[in-house]
Amino acid sequence: MSIPEIYTIFQQHSVISTDSRNCPSGCLFFALKGDNFNANAYALSALENGAAYTIIDESEYALDQRFIVVADVLIALQQLAHYHRKQLATTVLGITGTNGKTTSKELIAAVLGQKFNILFTQGNLNNHIGVPLTLLKLRPEHEIAVVEMGANHIGEIKALAEIACPDYGIITNVGKAHLDGFGSFEGVKKTKSELYVNIHDNAKSIFINSGNEHLREMALKSGFTNDERLVKYKLIAECKKELVAGAVLSCSPFLKMQCCTKANSCFVVDTKLIGTYNAENILAAVTIGHYFGINDADIKKGLEQYLPQNNRSQLTVTERNKLVVDAYNANPTSMRAAVINFGLMQVENKMLILGDMLELGEQADFEHQAIVDLLESYQLKNVLLVGKIFAQTINDFSCFSAVDDLIQYIEKQNIVDSYILIKGSRGIKLEKVISLL
Repeated sequence: MSIPEIYTIFQQHSVISTDSRNCPSGCLFFALKGDNFNANAYALSALENGAAYTIIDESEYALDQRFIVVADVLIALQQLAHYHRKQLATTVLGITGTNGKTTSKELIAAVLGQKFNILFTQGNLNNHIGVPLTLLKLRPEHEIAVVEMGANHIGEIKALAEIACPDYGIITNVGKAHLDGFGSFEGVKKTKSELYVNIHDNAKSIFINSGNEHLREMALKSGFTNDERLVKYKLIAECKKELVAGAVLSCSPFLKMQCCTKANSCFVVDTKLIGTYNAENILAAVTIGHYFGINDADIKKGLEQYLPQNNRSQLTVTERNKLVVDAYNANPTSMRAAVINFGLMQVENKMLILGDMLELGEQADFEHQAIVDLLESYQLKNVLLVGKIFAQTINDFSCFSAVDDLIQYIEKQNIVDSYILIKGSRGIKLEKVISLL
């Protein structure tokens, strides 16, 4: 069956499921395959659980007209999402970056939601499955969609951008992450630039932190040779060539910023975000809000109402301690920023619980040693390192091979009245120690 034919069915059954155990009545079930499962085998179960139709790519599972056979279910899902996106007038903003893309996405959505009916990527659904699923939630009433795009291999952003066809794009930053997939920092830049290339080739505009030399270089190489299609922002006291400029006023612990526009209006934003490294994420949201005609008061309101979740730059106050929880993910760039910010915070009894940064390939040992050296340069003494890579570094800190070993240690301590930074890759599972502190 062709994509236009499937789309006709989708218009009557617009809820999508990829889990045969969770099929809302009348939905379309896409039988995706994984490394350890073949959902074709569960197509009948999906129908029995409420699906109206099921999309499969193995014809032997087709029993009647409710089974729609395609060459490849994943490709059909992506093509249907692309087709659906092209039928609507919704403005699509694509966002990627090494660090801050999810926080920036949510800040941008918080601002744009003050004026527009918006759709934005939920959670971390930013891959080759998540992006299509997000796009298939678009409805005619949506005016703007903010679509997050993640990658860990060259070519993935290109593919996602071709599916989403963004009208605008933003790369929050580039750093050392997923080096085993990208091969090098240059590989990271090349992959993230795929969003710029797509935007340029379709004669659209990008929002860019003009203070980031890597982003400027990437934009130039992607074909943006003049300023006409560059909407700029920058951490600087006053606007020059930028639409929006901003400066950090304080971060003790929450980030407070002054933001100024080219129209000579300035306002102060009191956020609920920890870390000066979030300043550029704030500026991105201010810039995009201002570009789309949202006034300063509503931009300020959207940003100040935003509460971080999912262990991203959160302050958690317990009966015994204050925790700066940033345990969702970690790479050398974000870890370095978090350590520096924590080192500069004017608080007493600092403690750091840091977990391994995963997926760094051959650079893993070097990058972990660099973080240890940074800790020593800030004279941070009370440090607990978790993971096999940190354990191999040269340091005088307490090291634990896994989070369960750390838990046993903490249970024997009386850690109180401390300010504690908790940061590591998701695979280290540092969130397990939060309840103990």
